[in-house]
Amino acid sequence: MKLILLSGGSGKRLWPLSNDARSKQFLKVLENEDGQLKSMVQRVWMQLKNVNLTESTIIATCKTQVDMIQNQLGQKVDLVIEPSRRDTFPAIALAASFLYSEKKLPLDEVVTILPVDPFVQETFFEQVTELENILNQTEAEIALIGVTPTYPSSKYGYIIPSTNPTHSLNYTRVQRFIEKPTELLAESLIEQNALWNCGVFAFKLSFILSILEERGFPLDYNELRTQYDKLPNTSFDYEVVEKTENIIALPYDAYWKDLGTWRTLTEEMSTTQIGKGIITEDCEETHLINELDIPIVVLGVSNVIVAASPDGILVADKDKSPRIKEIVGQSHNRPMYEERRWGWYKVLDHLKTEEDYEVLTKRIGVKAGKNLSYQYHQQRSEIWTVIKGEGLFVHNDQLRVVRPGDVLQIPVGEKHGLKAVTDLEIIEIQTGAQLIEEDIVRVFMTWDEVEEHCYELNN
Repeated sequence: MKLILLSGGSGKRLWPLSNDARSKQFLKVLENEDGQLKSMVQRVWMQLKNVNLTESTIIATCKTQVDMIQNQLGQKVDLVIEPSRRDTFPAIALAASFLYSEKKLPLDEVVTILPVDPFVQETFFEQVTELENILNQTEAEIALIGVTPTYPSSKYGYIIPSTNPTHSLNYTRVQRFIEKPTELLAESLIEQNALWNCGVFAFKLSFILSILEERGFPLDYNELRTQYDKLPNTSFDYEVVEKTENIIALPYDAYWKDLGTWRTLTEEMSTTQIGKGIITEDCEETHLINELDIPIVVLGVSNVIVAASPDGILVADKDKSPRIKEIVGQSHNRPMYEERRWGWYKVLDHLKTEEDYEVLTKRIGVKAGKNLSYQYHQQRSEIWTVIKGEGLFVHNDQLRVVRPGDVLQIPVGEKHGLKAVTDLEIIEIQTGAQLIEEDIVRVFMTWDEVEEHCYELNN
């Protein structure tokens, strides 16, 4: 069996900590057994490792999340990267074509889809492995895991079981689905033994490939990438699951939670405060998460989430906090904090004058041994000031050592790069008529290429 973890999301529900580059699964707010802060994706990956599933797992994701995944899980994780960010059906179809044409898996291979961020016990993943046996022992086209509801929630979809359930293999036939019913209807559905749909489903590789073939799409991974934008931009549930008749569900009757709101996330945090600040004693059920370098005082308010990052500050009643998705959903501001393959950056200030002249100030951290690419810009100049650590700076094919206090001026069109000898931090000031991430022309990505190039030119 192969697992495909879906890592997507636009980062709106847990704003301002999450953004388009850092979705909720990457927020380091959960403690592990050693008391260290870990993200949801790190927690899930460790659980998969504990049940020996990581070697058979690939992650389907978008370009903006690649650096974050590799920073948190390592460079060896198998990734399938969408050419453009779309819904779950095209993402799963592309991953299936990758398994078939690149990994050469047989058509009868069972493929299981999981979200990347469920908050569950390891027994959940042990149950996932049972989907393969059930598919092989039945004539079902899709097998799901359905969670036994603990209360009548309107946040989840419901799996309605057949009136003649099958008990011999601990599964039930699926009659239909109801998406996010009212709480009153949810009560009635629970009385009918309905299950929460937790987004886990398994099928044989031939099943999804036949759907692609019927619609005239290629099964080759590289060819499908070129036609990716032609695939229906809908969810796998809508495009496939709800249109399939022969489905079975495996009930899971243990702890499961979707940490998709500030309420559910803070319920699983082991501390009420992360970052600088004070929560007074008369606050109840109040959490503070502060990524800024200034203190925040929360005084005399209860049932509140206060979250602060370079992207903004949120003060909200926890029960009302899901509305933040509606408020920030239409905004497309640049992310103010990102993790990259070489480290991280934080936007300190962004100014745009009436004359359309921009100034962008960043604090950039480069991890020891990592490097920024050797690059140049066509629309902006930069000034770097080293504030921490030691590094190697290359400017127009000339290498030099840099230390705290060094100021490096980089005019428009001049090649430059940086490698951290120790953990290194710089303040970068960009100036120009248009400051966009696309204004980067990369000459070399690796430092070995840079040194070899400079040696050949200067010797």
